[in-house]
Amino acid sequence: MRSRLLVPLTLAALVAAGLSGCSSSAEPAQPGVLSVGLGEPGTLVPADVTDPSGRLVTGALWTPLADYDPASGKATPRAAESISSTDQVTWTVKLRPGKFHDGTPVTAQSYVDTWKAIAGHHWASTPVLTKSLRAKEITAVDPARLRIVLDRPSNQVPAWLSAPGLVPMPASVLKSRDWNGFARHPIGNGPLRLEGDWQSGSGGKLVRVVADPGRAKEINLRVGNPAEQYDEVKEGKLDVATSVPGDRHEAMHADFADRHAMWALPRAGYLVFSAEATRFADPTVRHAFALGTDRGALESGPLAHQADAAKGLLPPAVAPGERSGSCRPCTFDGPAAKSLLNQAGFTGDAAVYYDSFDGTWPQALADGLSKSLGISVTAQRKATGGKPTGPSALEVKAVSPSPSDILHALADAAGYTDAGFGADLNSAETTTSPEEAAQLFRIAENEALRDLPAIPLWTAHGHAVWSARVHDAVTTPFTGIDLTRLRD
Repeated sequence: MRSRLLVPLTLAALVAAGLSGCSSSAEPAQPGVLSVGLGEPGTLVPADVTDPSGRLVTGALWTPLADYDPASGKATPRAAESISSTDQVTWTVKLRPGKFHDGTPVTAQSYVDTWKAIAGHHWASTPVLTKSLRAKEITAVDPARLRIVLDRPSNQVPAWLSAPGLVPMPASVLKSRDWNGFARHPIGNGPLRLEGDWQSGSGGKLVRVVADPGRAKEINLRVGNPAEQYDEVKEGKLDVATSVPGDRHEAMHADFADRHAMWALPRAGYLVFSAEATRFADPTVRHAFALGTDRGALESGPLAHQADAAKGLLPPAVAPGERSGSCRPCTFDGPAAKSLLNQAGFTGDAAVYYDSFDGTWPQALADGLSKSLGISVTAQRKATGGKPTGPSALEVKAVSPSPSDILHALADAAGYTDAGFGADLNSAETTTSPEEAAQLFRIAENEALRDLPAIPLWTAHGHAVWSARVHDAVTTPFTGIDLTRLRD
């Protein structure tokens, strides 16, 4: 405990203390050193990360092959010097020189071996390799070049290779397979490295590998409660809070007028109608459920201001360009919903099924549908191994920025096989023009919105606030605040 001063403070000291806005317990700021608050990451094995805190940390420890902008369909090489193909089947990835934090070189074989390990596990990023990329051959031509041969033409390779989970891991962990140990002390190829082990419940220290004038040389990551971290930024005890709880959502704009950010996360909620849900085979019934959904009530209620009402099937984090028109099934119109249900002759009760995630928002969805449709709608957890006979609440967490992955995932979940949708999706994935691909993805989305095998409900967003000493707080959908760019 700090001892009490026995001499009175000078007038200058009192004025300085009042101007600082910091409590007396705030530590003096160190040049080039920043403190960042976050939640406990689920894991720090990059291929299995799906939560914002895990992405925040691994996004600083690793440099992906490229950054991909789904709105333009263009990739910006990073660890790769180029990603190219002449026929969309055989792709060549030329690497920039790079090293892991343990000093070993990052080579083409590093990627081959890492991807082989990922494909052999049930990790979050495994489907990018096994379902999306579906390569017949991945080989290291030489230490600086990868060759990837697909089983069909696709222009989405740069998008898939930019997935944050497909970054390389060093030979030491690929040999030991000690994934738990690696999660405690991850070794990446990015601008920042973890000094020591990650301390569960506490955090860790990131230090810059190569000096970059103007950028923070050290970032102290502190695991804690979002509400407390928010207050600590206000009090000058913390530089950045990477999550803002719902009850601070409105205050954030006043407390941190030009020092807060909101960004789209690669996560969205849907109501999916599978082939087994035969009572809902009529598109009119599905449109009634779509119009009967009060998305604003979900956003302000169980989602606690951590999401926006959906405006299409594709969430903003992976959406190619702007929609050409409004999404009628995304609007709330209770009277129209009830009229459509009566028109379809739909009678009886209904259930909304949900999986192992928290059933809070599915329950609120069911309650709202009961009121707007005038029938009894309940929320029920899916039976293990059973196939639901009604619509299912589905949360999708994208692990790549490709819009193709989201549309395929929804179609697969619903068993949706419309020929027009399939043709438009195939055209979007094989055209040589990024601009045309963006338009075709939107056309495929509109095809699905016409038939509504899945109803878009909400899209998640992240929040962050920071102190006046923090600059260059840039956000991306997959990493949130880019820790590598922060400066004081």
